[in-house]
Amino acid sequence: MARVKRGVVSRRKHNKLLGKTKGFRGTKSKLIRVAHEAALHADAYAYHGRKLRKRDMRALWIVRISEAAKKEGISYSRLINNFKKAKIEVDRKILADLVVNDLQTFQKIVKSVK
Repeated sequence: MARVKRGVVSRRKHNKLLGKTKGFRGTKSKLIRVAHEAALHADAYAYHGRKLRKRDMRALWIVRISEAAKKEGISYSRLINNFKKAKIEVDRKILADLVVNDLQTFQKIVKSVK
């Protein structure tokens, strides 16, 4: 059987891994075994963080809509309920954007469903 020399391949793999963990504290950015484990955990945290970001953004939209609705004299839950009754399908992202960028339009929409 032929002899296989893996030095170049291993070095390339290791350098790729160390590049991924560059900036990590201590040996997590220097030792291959520790860096490999740190990279695996970092990927898991990043995946979970992408899910959390969606949750956080929705909560932020709800807070913005709620505060703007209170200024119009209606609670958030009643506002959303009135939207559903009027069969107006405007999602929370768009409503929050209206609150931030175009308050007059938001006020007109709220008055139409009150």
